Amino acid sequence: MSVALLWVVSPCEVSNGTGFLDSVREGNRVFDSSRHRNLVCNERNKRGVKQRWNFGSVRSAMVATPAGEMATMTSEQMVYDVVLKQAALVKRQLRSADDLEVKPEIPLPGNLSLLSEAYDRCSEVCAEYAKTFYLGTMLMTPERRRAIWAIYVQVCNKSFSPNYQLVMHVWCRRTDELVDGPNASHITPQALDRWEDRLEDVFSGRPFDMLDAALSDTVSKFPVDIQPFRDMIEGMRMDLRKSRYRNFDELYLYCYYVAGTVGLMSVPIMGIAPDSKATTESVYNAALALGIANQLTNILRDVGEDARRGRVYLPQDELAQAGLFDDDIFAGKVTDKWRSFMKKQIQRARKFFDEAEEGVTQLSSASRWPVWASLLLYRQILDEIEANDYNNFTKRAYVSKPKKLISLPIAYAKSLVPPTRTLVTSS
Repeated sequence: MSVALLWVVSPCEVSNGTGFLDSVREGNRVFDSSRHRNLVCNERNKRGVKQRWNFGSVRSAMVATPAGEMATMTSEQMVYDVVLKQAALVKRQLRSADDLEVKPEIPLPGNLSLLSEAYDRCSEVCAEYAKTFYLGTMLMTPERRRAIWAIYVQVCNKSFSPNYQLVMHVWCRRTDELVDGPNASHITPQALDRWEDRLEDVFSGRPFDMLDAALSDTVSKFPVDIQPFRDMIEGMRMDLRKSRYRNFDELYLYCYYVAGTVGLMSVPIMGIAPDSKATTESVYNAALALGIANQLTNILRDVGEDARRGRVYLPQDELAQAGLFDDDIFAGKVTDKWRSFMKKQIQRARKFFDEAEEGVTQLSSASRWPVWASLLLYRQILDEIEANDYNNFTKRAYVSKPKKLISLPIAYAKSLVPPTRTLVTSS
């Protein structure tokens, strides 16, 4: 499993819609909240494990209908509730990233210059392990880069205001490495519990090491909420106990945990264009969609690699409908059935990219270019899978350097498009 996402926005408007299955009006259309609201806690309930923290952004997977009956919520419905709460949180703390009052840096034992060195180290990690992502961040202002980098290195431990984006990305990398890195076979649920305890210390201003200090400094200066970080760790727990996904609803939840969360982490860092009329939750939805799209792309790219680790990140029911089973995945043979199946999976991923594109134009002008670059570069991986005749068993789809260079001016041209009046989210 790998994590990838570049989406950083800081909302300035938030909708008042908070009902679970109600409708929210956006512009001239009615947005069905039940299409998106989702998140997560029933995964822990399935395990029968004691909750270590209050999953405050998630409600029960069961809700009462107007008739008094109980209805099961989908993963999307639960995740959308998190989107609403994150948007409301940022609305209360920050109307615009430009209005942010910079707070004092987190003190480090010894020399305060170590903080600058910590951010530099975050940059090095991103440059080494996330080349496409790093290229996109270099188009940002220095202040925003640092924060995103720090999140990457910590969350992905393989793992985003001027340098603050890098910090956040560092955290993502470190977390991902716990279950995907060279020592993954030795990682236990208890180790993830300790990592979560360490996360609490970071948010409390008690960093353990240099990379922790960069993230701690970032969250002290931006209204970054701890919940998405907790949720990503929950995704790592899921990787320890789960190697199959019965349907897309289960897979969607996993994609939220390991990638959609990065969008929510990054939201407070960037900014929405002053002339944008989009609601905060609609921009969050677009950020979430980009995370889902990126993770689905990772999954489709890495089918062969995951199969060699005994993992199948594909909906089991959809495989069965296509006449395919795990043995076909492990055999690694490209057949007409496989091509047909892959075409549908790629189509779904592209729909999420389409939804994400609707929100990029709402970002502040300084943020749009790198986000467009990242989106276009990652989306092209799907094109490469098709170019490889859907052989993602033995061929790894990647975007060549010439194609990456060509994408940059295209992304720049798209970044010049001003915000649309409203942001329409598909239902």
